[in-house]
Amino acid sequence: MTHTLFTARPIEAAALKQLRDTDDAGRACAPYPDPEGGEMLRCCLRPSAVGERIALVSYAPLRRWAAETGAKPGAYDEQGPVFIHAEECEGPGDGGGYPFARPGALRALRRYDAEGRIAGGRLLEIPEAVTEAFDGALREAFALPGVVLVHVRAVEYGCFQFEVRQR
Repeated sequence: MTHTLFTARPIEAAALKQLRDTDDAGRACAPYPDPEGGEMLRCCLRPSAVGERIALVSYAPLRRWAAETGAKPGAYDEQGPVFIHAEECEGPGDGGGYPFARPGALRALRRYDAEGRIAGGRLLEIPEAVTEAFDGALREAFALPGVVLVHVRAVEYGCFQFEVRQR
């Protein structure tokens, strides 16, 4: 098992329940069986399997975090596409490690302060030593004054991968 210094957080169960009805752009969820597998599921932080019922929904992670905390992200509030299981799933397993982290992939780590404003960012090209690289980048992010939240995104499409909160 790979032990990490930080915990990659999936989309919360209450948010998933809403997204499986209506997404953050106001569109009805439209589930379908995954024809090829391999879609990155943000509900359980693993790739989908062929034939699993999934949905592509619009998700606004910073908006939902701000609603919990009272932050006011203003223009930094954004939404984008994520894949989720069409029905409730078991969530992430206990395998540890950082999800969707293959060596060579590019990730942007966006830092946010308590008001939901961007407090900087960092590009990470994932090396073979995945855990050590993420641990170091996240340690660096949370060492900056005021950083309380980090969103990890794929550089290629800007897709939200997972969230890490200050402990």
